[in-house]
Amino acid sequence: MTTEQFHVDGDVAIVTGSSSGIGRVIAERFADDGVDVVVCSRDIDNVEPVAEGITDSDRSGDAHAVECDVTDREAVEALVEATVEEFGGLDVLVNNAGASFMANFDDISPNGWSTIVDINLTGTYHCTQASKEHLADGGGTVLNLSSLAGKQGAPYMSHYAAAKAAVENLTRTLAFEWADDDVRVNCIAPGFVATPGVASQMGVTADEIDRDEVKRRIGTSEEIADVAQFLASPASSYVTGQTIVAAGVPNIMESPDV
Repeated sequence: MTTEQFHVDGDVAIVTGSSSGIGRVIAERFADDGVDVVVCSRDIDNVEPVAEGITDSDRSGDAHAVECDVTDREAVEALVEATVEEFGGLDVLVNNAGASFMANFDDISPNGWSTIVDINLTGTYHCTQASKEHLADGGGTVLNLSSLAGKQGAPYMSHYAAAKAAVENLTRTLAFEWADDDVRVNCIAPGFVATPGVASQMGVTADEIDRDEVKRRIGTSEEIADVAQFLASPASSYVTGQTIVAAGVPNIMESPDV
């Protein structure tokens, strides 16, 4: 038995929405494993420190920062071109960029609805379609980030839940369509993760989480990066079109209500 198949050494990856949280940790994890990563966000000032931190560390992978709004097709195409120019190709695409806000469905404006759907769903469409030529060149991998909200719904986040449900359906559909091109497409649906944003809302930081504790409902970005590394590695060669839920103990409740 060997663990070599769990490595993604030598690949080139784009990780969108990687200025902080899950995206940043995935980018750092890939670089730890020898992957050259392009990190991007809408504000270059937020993502340049991530690339510099990777480049200046002892990680075996390199990093390059690009400013990109995933809702802007021209910007996405420029992102892919910059990746190929910098590192010579593209093997792994991680569609992590996302956004949401809380509101009752009745109070979500058409602009608010389209903004959230554009970032979470249409941004995934732009990045994935624009990357196809290079991903298919060497049997690449697409990792989409959904959410537990996309599976079970989310009160006061209906726009976000609907978009993430669509991302999961797109994952399964595209896995079928792109199989002939040897491109695998999978999805990760995290539950609550102690990112800086969630930590500020829930009052729980990543430092307070014990990974050995099974009975919990909040995880760490590193635990999502573990799943991402598996799905980007040859160890998951027989896995495509799947959504892996990483959300701790299932919320199972019985009720006498009928």
